[in-house]
Amino acid sequence: MVNLALLYGGKSAEREVSIAGAREVEKALDKKRYMVFKYDVATDLEGLVHDAPRLDCVFILLHGRFGEDGTVQGLLDLLDLPYQSSGVLGSAMSMDKHVSKIMYGQAGILTPSWKKVSRNQSVDEEGLIGEIGLPLVVKPSTQGSSVGIGLVNTKKELRQALDEAFSWDREVIVEQFIKGREITGGVLGLENVEALPIVEIIPGEDFDFFDYEAKYKPGATKEICPARLEKEVSKRAQEIAIMAHRALSLSIYSRTDMILSENGEIYCIETNTIPGMTPTSLFPQAAKVYGLDFPELLDKLIELAIERKERERQ
Repeated sequence: MVNLALLYGGKSAEREVSIAGAREVEKALDKKRYMVFKYDVATDLEGLVHDAPRLDCVFILLHGRFGEDGTVQGLLDLLDLPYQSSGVLGSAMSMDKHVSKIMYGQAGILTPSWKKVSRNQSVDEEGLIGEIGLPLVVKPSTQGSSVGIGLVNTKKELRQALDEAFSWDREVIVEQFIKGREITGGVLGLENVEALPIVEIIPGEDFDFFDYEAKYKPGATKEICPARLEKEVSKRAQEIAIMAHRALSLSIYSRTDMILSENGEIYCIETNTIPGMTPTSLFPQAAKVYGLDFPELLDKLIELAIERKERERQ
C-alpha cells in the first residue's frame, strides 16, 4: 500500500481547477493500492510537513503560482519526498513565459516574437505595436490557464489588455499573434522520454483563441486526438514537445502548447509542467490514445516519481 499525498487548492487564480483535478484523481486511484491523504496547500502545509515521514509519494495537483513554479517542489525536496512534477529549476523556468521563450530560442525552437514589460515602467504602446505588429497577444508572465490573457487588434485595446494583465502580474508579455491551428503535445518519461499523440484544439465560434473561458466552459471547445495532421507534421510537433521538455530541464511529464501557422511553421507558445488531470483533460486524452487509461496514467506518474527519487538517493 502506497501512502499517497494529494496536494491541491492553493492560492493561485487556478484554485478551482486544482480542486476539480484532485477530486477526479482521488476517484480514479486504485483504493487497494493507495492510501490517500489530502492537503490543501492554502491551509494544510503544516499538516503535510508533520505527516511527511509516513508518506511514500506526493501527487501535485496545483496550478499557477505557489504550486507549479518550483516553490512547493523545493519544500518537497527538503522533506525528501518523491513527487510527479518537474523539479525546482524546470518548474520555475516554465512558469515564467519570458524565461521559457529564451530557453526555446537557445534550443532552436521557433516561438512568436515578444517583449517583456513591467508594471513600474512607462510603456511605449506605439513602439510595441510597431515592433510586434497587430494583432498581438498580451499575457501575464507567470500565470497559467490563459488567466488575464487578451487579444489586441487596436491601440485602444492594447491599453485595456495591459491593465488587465498587470492586475494579475508585475511583468507582462506582449507577443506576436500567430494565426493558425492550436495543437498541444504531451511528453512522458525520465531519461527516455516519449511523445504522446498530438491533440488539436478547436475553440468555438465565440472565441478568438483558447482563453480561460474556452478552456473550462462545457462544450466551448472541441478537442481531437490524434490531431488531423499529416504524419510528418505530427511527428515534427512531437519532436518540438520533446525539445521544449528538455530545453526547460523538465522531468516525468509536460505538455507543450503550439500553433501550426498558415504557412506550415510550428510555433512553441508555452509548456505546462503540471497539465490538467481530469479524464477529459488534454494530457489524459492523449495518454488514452497512446494506450494508458486515466488510472493507468496515474499509476505511471507515481511510479516515475518514486523511481526518480530512488535514483537521487543513490
